[in-house]
Amino acid sequence: MNHSKPSHTPTDQTGWQALASQLTLEGRAWLDGGYQGASSGETFACISPVDGRELARVASCDQSDADLAVAAARKAFDSGVWSHLAPTKRKAVLLRFADLIEAHGDELALLETLDMGKPIRHARTVDVPATARATRWTAEAIDKVYGELAATPHDQIGMISREPIGVVAAIVPWNFPMIMAAWKIAPALATGNSVILKPSEKSPLTAIRLAALAKEAGIPDGVFNVLPGYGHTVGKALALHMDVDCLVFTGSTNVAKQLMICAGQSNMKRVWLEAGGKSPNIVFADAPDLKKAAAEAASAIAFNQGEVCTAGSRLLVQETIRTEFIGLIREALKTWRPGHPLDPATTCGAIVDQAQLDRIIEYIGIGQSEGATLVEGGKRVMEETGGLFVQPTVFDGVNNRMRIASEEIFGPVLSVIGFSTAEEAVAIANDSIYGLAAAVWTSNINTAHKVAKALRAGSVWINHYDGGDMTAPFGGFKQSGNGRDKSLHAFDKYTEVKATWLVLE
Repeated sequence: MNHSKPSHTPTDQTGWQALASQLTLEGRAWLDGGYQGASSGETFACISPVDGRELARVASCDQSDADLAVAAARKAFDSGVWSHLAPTKRKAVLLRFADLIEAHGDELALLETLDMGKPIRHARTVDVPATARATRWTAEAIDKVYGELAATPHDQIGMISREPIGVVAAIVPWNFPMIMAAWKIAPALATGNSVILKPSEKSPLTAIRLAALAKEAGIPDGVFNVLPGYGHTVGKALALHMDVDCLVFTGSTNVAKQLMICAGQSNMKRVWLEAGGKSPNIVFADAPDLKKAAAEAASAIAFNQGEVCTAGSRLLVQETIRTEFIGLIREALKTWRPGHPLDPATTCGAIVDQAQLDRIIEYIGIGQSEGATLVEGGKRVMEETGGLFVQPTVFDGVNNRMRIASEEIFGPVLSVIGFSTAEEAVAIANDSIYGLAAAVWTSNINTAHKVAKALRAGSVWINHYDGGDMTAPFGGFKQSGNGRDKSLHAFDKYTEVKATWLVLE
């Protein structure tokens, strides 16, 4: 692959296309420190949703590859080459890794855009920096996490320490391939584990590239492996593997449930899950700035083409401002129109693949058949490009019994639901199997805090949408999952707590 770094980031579509033409894409797995094909020789086509062309043939790993990767990861872990390394030394390697991610930012952003369709402006200014930031923050934290001493009698010492859990399998989604990978692999590696990353078959290219950068940074062979392939083959093999100690996952609730079953059927491996969402965005009439609230509500459903687990897909609006606010939403969505993902002006890119596009179109039809009023968008566009594009879509007259309000669509489809009182808003918001995120817009500090406390969600934002940084834990209530990514709480997932008790003679 041509990994030469351009002298400057392209500023227009022509420049990005020229850079794309220089890339030779790598589709092999990364196993025990090097690229290799699947044991079976099988590959699958990596198709770009931007224009429908085949980008690369990617290794389709299965049980035999999982066995090889787990064996390499276990050998590396047991050797202590990484697991016994001083935290300060692991930190130094991970900081170099973060530097390399930034240095190769144009290439990584381009791979992300070509592979899953997100606008290059977001891949370059959101995904790449967030990936590097997650890696760097976690690295900086690892030598500042201390053990504990229990409150013991005078002649006893009770030590509480954390030890790496062992071999970690991380299964990540296609919507934010690099960021979701970094949220898993950074704390897993920082705490001394060996990691096997299984990227989505819909977006494997950046994971494969990151593996080589990790080695360049100094991650020892066997400590970080990447196995592309399908969930029902290599994903299931890792989930059922008797020598995988911990399984971490971001994706759909249905798959998350299956992974819990796999853990029970095998070795009771620790399972940490970040699953679906149907997040309520609650706007009261006294919101401090309705235009700002509308702009963020538009972004909350249109950013990344709505392929976001925390997408604000249920917009709860107080009845007294409902008509006005829908007008503001429609105006705000004018800046979120589908365009070519390699055009830096584009804000809405392509849907990841045909199956996902079909799902979104099907739900738009379901919304109409259920009696909701289509007030904006709802159509596939730019079909002549060979790409997969759909307009951001708004339904009014929605209630929680409708499928478009209760089921995760994972596309730019917004359901507007009216409410009168704070109590009614909370009841509607919590009437969901999910509990990932929520937002509240009000000028009343009492309303803000009372509603925020009442919402059953892992993240609640007040007078903004999708806030927080690496210092804030991220994860869900209810069927949105368990465990937390980001912050010091992420280390809980990748360590075992040990009590060591000494009686003094």
